[in-house]
Amino acid sequence: MSSLFEHSGESIVAYCDGGSRGNPGPAGFGVYIQDSAGKVLGELSQFLGVHTNNFAEYSALLASLEFAIANGHRSLRVVSDSELMVKQIKGQYRVNSPELRPLYEEAKRRIARLDHFQIQHVLREKNRHADRLANVAMDRGMGRAPAASPAPAPAQSAPKPAPKGVMLRGLVKNGVVHVLGGELPDGTFVKVIPE
Repeated sequence: MSSLFEHSGESIVAYCDGGSRGNPGPAGFGVYIQDSAGKVLGELSQFLGVHTNNFAEYSALLASLEFAIANGHRSLRVVSDSELMVKQIKGQYRVNSPELRPLYEEAKRRIARLDHFQIQHVLREKNRHADRLANVAMDRGMGRAPAASPAPAPAQSAPKPAPKGVMLRGLVKNGVVHVLGGELPDGTFVKVIPE
């Protein structure tokens, strides 16, 4: 049973941010994860292709939920500077966007797998680590060197090409195939199977 309310147990905290240069444009997300004592557990950073900033924000939320589930953490507190996403997850705003609806539904499914869940909105200045990671992802995807920063580099490397014959998840938008969690080598033929 999941809850949007605070509880007194040991939670991990995921600072999430997503961005898009153009909206839609080259998009990426960053997630900075700490335990309850402030120890860094992980840094996630991924380029998403051409998407909106809201798509990138939801992708960051999904990545933080997947990290918690995959690593056996039953309690998660998410901190985000996306007021829209936070209010949608809390049920205060409706999700009208056809692009965001599947991401919202997947987030709710993952939240249901946790014992405790909390999400809170903060101003951008309080989300600097995640913002830095999102910008690194966008820079990487656009072939730019990341701006010099005193903070450590992200723990996650660039996506690896998919092995031959492997089924990947993605979506088709405006006739362009966007692969989630990987990239296709040049000249690869794809078969799109609707879900």
